[in-house]
Amino acid sequence: MSILKVIAGVVAIGISAIFVPWDAGYAIFDPLPATVRAEVDSSPRHGLDGIIVYVDQGGKPPAFYAAGWKNRLAKTPADPHALFKIASISKLYIAAATVKLVAAKRLSLDDTLDHLLPQYAGRIANADTITLRMLLRHRSGIPNYITDSQFRWDKATDAAEVLDLVLGKPADFAPDARHSYSNTNYLLIGMILDKTLGYSHNDYIKAEILAPLGLTHTFGRMSDVNPADVVSGYAVGYDDDMKPLDCGLPGGSMVATAQDVGVFLRALNTGTLLNHEEQAIYSSVYVYEHTGLWAGYESIARYHKDIDTVVVEFVNTSGGNAWMKAEIEYSRVIRILRNQHKQ
Repeated sequence: MSILKVIAGVVAIGISAIFVPWDAGYAIFDPLPATVRAEVDSSPRHGLDGIIVYVDQGGKPPAFYAAGWKNRLAKTPADPHALFKIASISKLYIAAATVKLVAAKRLSLDDTLDHLLPQYAGRIANADTITLRMLLRHRSGIPNYITDSQFRWDKATDAAEVLDLVLGKPADFAPDARHSYSNTNYLLIGMILDKTLGYSHNDYIKAEILAPLGLTHTFGRMSDVNPADVVSGYAVGYDDDMKPLDCGLPGGSMVATAQDVGVFLRALNTGTLLNHEEQAIYSSVYVYEHTGLWAGYESIARYHKDIDTVVVEFVNTSGGNAWMKAEIEYSRVIRILRNQHKQ
């Protein structure tokens, strides 16, 4: 290795050390352990209350890991099979459900918002030109309700009330002009699905997506489960358990185990959930992986094709540098798995 490359490497590490918060510096300086178990076991000392990691490697039995607390106050150890608020990972299920209805000709990707939800014509900017396709792809320009100063985490149970936060607001950009993630898009899609079906889209997801995959530990929202079965959530700077802060909003409301999310994700990515026509439609409108964030809850679900492995991570700490740490833990787990794959 040339001296210039050595100097460049030292400078790069120095710059990283300057800009990475001190309590996340282990991402650079801690040696990578040989096993996922060792990595997960070390994570609570970095300020994460609890962590669950599910690993599904093709051709191998699934592996379950957990460390820290399921309930910090009661000193209940983390349980890899516990239910968790998966937040925006819910959008993958809504996108798949929408695609099924499009393939069945019950919806069209070119349907406009004012046609699908006429009660909001004139109340949402560009409703006459925003299409279902744009909503799915986060290209509508509709403001994100969660960034509104009036949004309250403890009042996120009624879709119509939360939608009021953006009604009458100017668009962030012209329809289809660019991509900008907005939770409002999937809130509206949930409302569209309910209207199209004549019943809750959660029931449709259960019948058409969960049941065929044998997923019995995935639920539409917190009110469908025993709260004792759900991991407690914590926010940096607060002592209270965030579990009572229910999210009843489409695209963020679902509760599931890591294994159920992993089975769903593998089926979505490998073509066993959707038929050929549905898969083609899905590929044109949405992604095949997702993260989730709610008060006290962070989640990551991804399929890594190069090693044919699904990894789902749940962390029950939010705020401060918790998201950076969750991503660090996830990336270190993937590095370990890739190292093992090479052996």
